[in-house]
Amino acid sequence: MPHDTPLISTIVGGLVLAFIFGALAHRLRLPPLVGYLFAGVLVGPHTPGFVADQNLAPELAEIGVILLMFGVGLHFSLKDLLSVRGIAVPGALAQIALATLMGWGLGSLMGWPIGGSLVFGLALSVASTVVLLKALQERRLVETERGKVAVGWLIVEDLAMVLALVLIPAAASIADGKTSTNDPLAALISGWLGLDLGIGGIIGLTLLKVVTFVGVMLIVGRRVIPWILHWIAHTGSRELFRLGVLAIALGVAMGSAKLFGVSLALGAFFAGMILAESELSHRAAQESLPLRDAFAVLFFVSVGMLFDPGIILREPLPVLATLFIIVVGKSVVAFAVVLLFRQGVGTALTISASLAQIGEFSFILAELGVGLGLLPEAGRDLILAGAILSIILNPAVFAGCERLRPLLEARLARPVPQAAATPSAPEPVKIDLPPQPN
Repeated sequence: MPHDTPLISTIVGGLVLAFIFGALAHRLRLPPLVGYLFAGVLVGPHTPGFVADQNLAPELAEIGVILLMFGVGLHFSLKDLLSVRGIAVPGALAQIALATLMGWGLGSLMGWPIGGSLVFGLALSVASTVVLLKALQERRLVETERGKVAVGWLIVEDLAMVLALVLIPAAASIADGKTSTNDPLAALISGWLGLDLGIGGIIGLTLLKVVTFVGVMLIVGRRVIPWILHWIAHTGSRELFRLGVLAIALGVAMGSAKLFGVSLALGAFFAGMILAESELSHRAAQESLPLRDAFAVLFFVSVGMLFDPGIILREPLPVLATLFIIVVGKSVVAFAVVLLFRQGVGTALTISASLAQIGEFSFILAELGVGLGLLPEAGRDLILAGAILSIILNPAVFAGCERLRPLLEARLARPVPQAAATPSAPEPVKIDLPPQPN
């Protein structure tokens, strides 16, 4: 039996170290995700000791991305989003725009191209679903009005990032003034027409493919996928049901990428969203959770493998600037936006603290940007450093916001006119009546 087993070594090394450091992070009252990232750093090429296979890790991470996005789709609730759409939609879009602008400014100061700076800003603008939900659950805020606004806000951020994952490759193909693309369909259309599609044509074709994919999923997938799931459920085999859920997630992701040219992440998200409408969605989520968690751990480990911790010593000011944008810049913007929508200080502080970190979507965007040649590797290192540090600091941010709440409520409370606050009873009217006869 050969002893050279890089796949087994990578999986075993990653999971064992992730368990050890995840348990240590939990003991320190930190999200286990921090431990997974540190485990990745230890098995990466930038630290001494065992080094996991650098070619296999990204592929394992890709499976982790598919299952992560499938889980996001399973928990997507249009009802929850619509209940807080008045503040979550405009608020999240404004926060994404301003945070992206801040990240773009920092990237420009470091001499990066516009495309790389925008990807960097987008990566800093979106919070981690895992960290936010865990923070709200620990504080029993999920079912409160503040928690619902924060979750709705995050749903809008996730949808915006899904759209970004579609548009960034199209934008990368026309970067630096180039209007060519590696898309075979675009090349075929260009050949038929005898002209270059240009920027608008390439983006339009990309959106057309996405719209076609969405249409097929809503018309065909909405009928076929739940039918398959119900058929498997009627077999009574729990093993087949679990396998069927995973086959749907992975199969739809791969099929959407091959047939429609959309990302694996988008295909998996829609597979989860379609399954979420089925009455078996809770069972599907429960049965697929163990494998989703395992590959999600490998995803975070592989992300940690890419991180060069030496950047903290080599580039301390850019690291601090990145952390400032994540923890302070985003929080201040979110706080101001929530107050502009006439929400309470408590809601504004909860959303500010919830968004003062970045996570899985940031990693996906960073890797996509580096892979497309838009973002320099230094940008990915800054994103990873900002993610690790902001997640570690997030419990302290929540505690600080709770301490600031009474002070800010006293300062920002609007004085209410006395007459409006406590309406006084009307003065009794004296009426002189004529004397009664005896």
